[in-house]
Amino acid sequence: MGSAAAAVAGGVLRGGLAGSQAGASARELIVRGRHKKPIITFCREIDGMMGGGVPRGELTEVCGTPGVGKTQFGMQLAVDVQIPHQFGGVGGGALYIDTEGSLTVERLSQLCSAVVEHLQKIARNKRKQGVPDLESAVPTQEAFLGGIHVWRLHDHAEQLAAVRTLPEFLVAHPEVKLVVMDSVAFHFRHAFQDMSVRTRMLSRMAQQLNEVAQAHSLAVVLVNQMTTKVMTGHRGESSLVPALGESWAHAATNRLLLLWKGQERFAELLKSPRLRRKTVPFSVVGVGIRDTQSSRAAAAAAAGATAASGGGSSSGKRSSSASEGQYQAAKRHVGHHANQSRTL
Repeated sequence: MGSAAAAVAGGVLRGGLAGSQAGASARELIVRGRHKKPIITFCREIDGMMGGGVPRGELTEVCGTPGVGKTQFGMQLAVDVQIPHQFGGVGGGALYIDTEGSLTVERLSQLCSAVVEHLQKIARNKRKQGVPDLESAVPTQEAFLGGIHVWRLHDHAEQLAAVRTLPEFLVAHPEVKLVVMDSVAFHFRHAFQDMSVRTRMLSRMAQQLNEVAQAHSLAVVLVNQMTTKVMTGHRGESSLVPALGESWAHAATNRLLLLWKGQERFAELLKSPRLRRKTVPFSVVGVGIRDTQSSRAAAAAAAGATAASGGGSSSGKRSSSASEGQYQAAKRHVGHHANQSRTL
C-alpha cells in the first residue's frame, strides 16, 4: 500500500475507532449492527445483493459513468429512508449534499408520489386482511419532500466545512438517518496542484464521515464519478476507474459500481466486508429505481413455484438467505451553503 493509500486507510481506521464505537467488543458491534435496519432501494436485486439494502453506520460509495443513474439512486434513497416504521421502514430523514447542482425537485416529487401511492396500496390491502388502519400512517408527498434537507455547495472549502458541521446538524436533527453527497469528487478533481494536500483533505473528510455514520447510526452514501486511467505497460490502453485515485478506494466500507451493458443497467458490488462480489440488473423508470422486467418475471415465477410446492417448509429446501429474509420482511410492509439547510 502506498503512502497516500496508507494515509486514507489510517484515517478511516482511526475514525472507525472513535466516538461511540470506542471500547466496544466484537459482540457488541454485531448486536448494534442487527438493530440498524438498512435502507431499501426498491430494487429487489440490489437490496438482496447488499444484504437487505444500503447499510447504516457505514460509508457506501456509488460510482458510475454519467447518465447511468447515480443521482437517481441517491434521490431514491432520500425518499425511501422516510418510509414509516409501520411499513417496515427506517422512519428517518435525509440530508442531500449537492455539489454539482444535479438535484431536481421535480424528479424528487415524482419519486415521493410513487412511494406514497405504493404505501397507500399496501395499507388498503392490509385493511382488507383485517389489519388495523395503516392509511393514516402514510406520509403525504409534501411530508416526504419536507423530510429531505438540502445543502448546495460551490467549492471544496464549502464541502469540507459542511462535513465539519455535520455533528452539530445531526444533534439538531436526530431523525436524519441518511446523508448523500452528490458528488464527493466534483470539487476535488481539478482544484489541487499538490496532490498530497488533496489526499490529506480527503482522508480527514472520510474519517469525519465515518465518525458521524457510526455515532448517529446513519448511512452515508458518496456518489463518485469515473475517470480515465492510462494502463502502464499496455501500449497506452486506458480504462474507466472511480475518481480520486487508489488512495480514496480505501475510504468507503462498501463500493457499488453502476454500469451499462448494452442497453441495460447493472449494479456491481465491488467491495464489502461481509458480502461477496456480485452483479445484478436494475432499471430507472418513471417511479424510480426498480427491478428490470425480466427480474420481476423471474421473481413471480419463483413465487408461483414455491406456492405450488406448499411453501417449501422443509429447512433443507429453504432457498432464501438472511438478506432475502430482510428484504421480504420490508416488502411485506412496504409490499445553500455548508452551514445552512433547506427542506424541499
